[in-house]
Amino acid sequence: MKLLNKIFIWVCVCCLPLGSRAQDTLRLAHEEFVSIVKNYHPMAYRYRLQNRVAQREVQEARGNFDPLLDASHGAKTLDGLDYYRETNLALNIPTWYGIEVTGKYNTIDGQRLNNSETEGGLYQFGVTVPLAQNLLYDKRRALLDQAKFARQMTEAEQELLTNRLLLEADNAYWTWVKKYEYYQLQSRTVAINRERLQLIRKTVEYGETAAIDTIEAQSQLQGFELQMEDAFLEWVKATQELSLYLWTENQQPYNLPLSVIPTQNLLMSPAYSNFALLINEVNTQPLQQHAAMQFIFQEQNILKSELKLNRQLLLPQLNFTYHLLNKESERSKYFPLFEDNYQYGLKLGIPIFLRQERARFRITQTKLLQNKLESDMKRQELNTRISVYASEVQNYYRQSELAQQNISNFRRLLEAEETRFRNGESSLFLINTRETKLLEAEQKLLELRLKFLMSYNQLKWLNEGF
Repeated sequence: MKLLNKIFIWVCVCCLPLGSRAQDTLRLAHEEFVSIVKNYHPMAYRYRLQNRVAQREVQEARGNFDPLLDASHGAKTLDGLDYYRETNLALNIPTWYGIEVTGKYNTIDGQRLNNSETEGGLYQFGVTVPLAQNLLYDKRRALLDQAKFARQMTEAEQELLTNRLLLEADNAYWTWVKKYEYYQLQSRTVAINRERLQLIRKTVEYGETAAIDTIEAQSQLQGFELQMEDAFLEWVKATQELSLYLWTENQQPYNLPLSVIPTQNLLMSPAYSNFALLINEVNTQPLQQHAAMQFIFQEQNILKSELKLNRQLLLPQLNFTYHLLNKESERSKYFPLFEDNYQYGLKLGIPIFLRQERARFRITQTKLLQNKLESDMKRQELNTRISVYASEVQNYYRQSELAQQNISNFRRLLEAEETRFRNGESSLFLINTRETKLLEAEQKLLELRLKFLMSYNQLKWLNEGF
């Protein structure tokens, strides 16, 4: 019986945590991993580039208001006759309110000029004013407004996509941690059963136990070895999947070696101390500020801009142009404006049926209605997701606590069975049964902790959208 006592002392020693078994092993912390994904992952970098594209599109739309400098020179000579020699300089300045300001200098001379041409140098300063269509809003203003809205829309979209990428990476990290913990659990169980098998063989040699106990212990060990190999394979697969999110600074993929292990275990996640605060914070956030809602709102602003422009297109085109004229080397005489030295024009255009304009107007109105329906659906979806994730986090936390208590009970049952076995009142079969139940409970706890962290991550990265 002294030898049996030694067996269970060895078993208890082997059950202790692996203290500093892998001090030289490289470790990957959760914060470091998320930082690597955020800074170096190609998709995260691509999303940042998309924001730059949106900024350049705003710059492109502003280009519609750039002043235009125009210059031309021409001449015609035929059979020794100078028909004309002409030079033109012009500066056209579009303004925000649809009015175009122009300044021109024209000089022309020759023997065959048109009657509408003024020989010599001529200065012109004028304006073109829309009196109906394009007065309150025009295509240039619409393009700039829509580019600004599209930039904000892109920023919201890229924030959502980045958060989705980080959510997937976060879940992959904690899945990797869980697979490693489970492999370590199976490895400890195999080590315990190997020691147990060796000591059982010694007790058989001394005649203290039956030889059948050797077969019982060996069968139990082989079962655990199979589970350990399967756990190792799962950890290898999780490591390879985690490598999908690891990239170097120069955008090269990085394969994570098996020598790298997690810095934290599942229980060390800050989620266990932060989840109540996170739930309260998410529930108090205004939904309209979430990136998903902002994306829809900016799309709505674009449609409103289109509707405003389409409403202008229903009006007739009525443009008034006026130029002050002054011949070179003559004294300026501008006032009264319509007495001398001026040129004006009035242009009117009215589509008869307005079918295109009316159709575009109705289409935009329909799109705005669709946008409102989408906004209502997205708001309800966010409310539901917040409620579901919060319930999952709280429920999995409670389940984890119950599972931990269950493990404590299974451990006490195993210890009691070991005591009975030392007193000759039990069998190795019952001990193995108790140990299997304990292992299943520990595996269940790991699964619950992973589910808790995944639900917490859903809530955390949803909250990052505000």
